Amino acid sequence: MDFKSVIRTIPDYPKPGIMFRDVTTLMGHPRAFRAAVDAMVQPYAGVRIDKIAGIEARGFILGGAVAHQLSTGFVPVRKKGKLPHTVL
Repeated sequence: MDFKSVIRTIPDYPKPGIMFRDVTTLMGHPRAFRAAVDAMVQPYAGVRIDKIAGIEARGFILGGAVAHQLSTGFVPVRKKGKLPHTVL
C-alpha cells in the first residue's frame, strides 16, 4: 500500500520549512490502518517480545494495535509529570 497517499502533509507546520505528516488520516482509513499495523508487526512475527512502547499520543494508538497483534503488553511513554503515581 502507498501510505503516503493516505497521510496528510501540512507544509510549514509548526513553523516554516517543516512538513508535518498527519497520520490521523491513515488511522481513519480502515484498509490503510490495517496495512500499516500489519507492516509494523510482520518483521516480528514469531519473535518473543515482552512489551511494545508507544510515545504519546499517536504512538498509543499505533503501539497498542501492534501490541495487540503480537499478543504482548503495551507501555505508554508519557512526558514527565503527566501521571500522578510513581513512574520510571
